[in-house]
Amino acid sequence: MLRFLFPYKNYPTSVNLMLLVLRLLFGVLLMWHGVVKIVNFGDIVTSFPDPLGVGSRMSLYMVIFAEVVCSMGVIVGAFYRLALIPPIFSMLIAFLVIHNHDAFAAKELALIFLVMFCLMFCMGAGSLSLDNIIASLLHKNEAEDNSVSHPVSANRQETPLPTDDAPRQ
Repeated sequence: MLRFLFPYKNYPTSVNLMLLVLRLLFGVLLMWHGVVKIVNFGDIVTSFPDPLGVGSRMSLYMVIFAEVVCSMGVIVGAFYRLALIPPIFSMLIAFLVIHNHDAFAAKELALIFLVMFCLMFCMGAGSLSLDNIIASLLHKNEAEDNSVSHPVSANRQETPLPTDDAPRQ
């Protein structure tokens, strides 16, 4: 489970920079949508859609959580994959349910966010993230645990592997 949440992937620098830019861009854009909802909370709470049957107020709270709190996690790359689940779910509901009968232009933004967040989920946060720091610590501790539990015997001599230019015996 920890390997899934904190994958330790070694991407080239260009890919890590691209992942950082995507996290910043889409995280800030989604956060802006949530901030607008917070500012206009009183005006939109009574008319906010309730696709899950939990009430307009609770639906709005959940969307604000996905768009503001989870966006912060996406931006800094903290608990990245967990932070992406609510926005992915929110954009899926917006695309398939809320804007179901609307013209494609009304659904387009939700679809773009949905596709990008799914791709970002698959790629991971990259090395320029808090998750990478956590992953490197986990893998370092795991490597230390493996070396302690499987010590090499001091009496045992390891035979070198033959190379192509060395004659085989």
